[in-house]
Amino acid sequence: MAARKRTSSERLHKVGGKKKKAAGKAKLKYIPWSSVPIEDLHPLLQRHFVVGRDIMLARVLMKKGCIVPLHSHHNEQVTYILEGALKFWIDGKEIVVNAGEVLTIPPHMPHKAEAMADTVDLDVFNPPREDWISKTDKYLRGSK
Repeated sequence: MAARKRTSSERLHKVGGKKKKAAGKAKLKYIPWSSVPIEDLHPLLQRHFVVGRDIMLARVLMKKGCIVPLHSHHNEQVTYILEGALKFWIDGKEIVVNAGEVLTIPPHMPHKAEAMADTVDLDVFNPPREDWISKTDKYLRGSK
């Protein structure tokens, strides 16, 4: 007897190391960035984000000299620099990503970044960053 194919609402994905059922059908949303509150993480770092069912888009605002400390996560990440530049320390390399350029970061790959100028970047995460949603991302809060 052939196994029944799971529906999208029955698919499981890992969030924070725990298996969790996907949250039903994705919904159409129209969201102007101006309607999404900006979160102040510290004087050099702000962000706001929109969360879909299986994906998250974050707009991150960094002042020159802002450091994102070394960290890793189970989420795949795509970073697109809109303005400015970020220097990444990743996979034993230093990579500068300038406006108009993209960096893809596989799950579980440790990385650190520094804003080389005032920077606006868009980060896409799959699945969404539960630590950002729940505000338990202590590595980003209150430091330079």
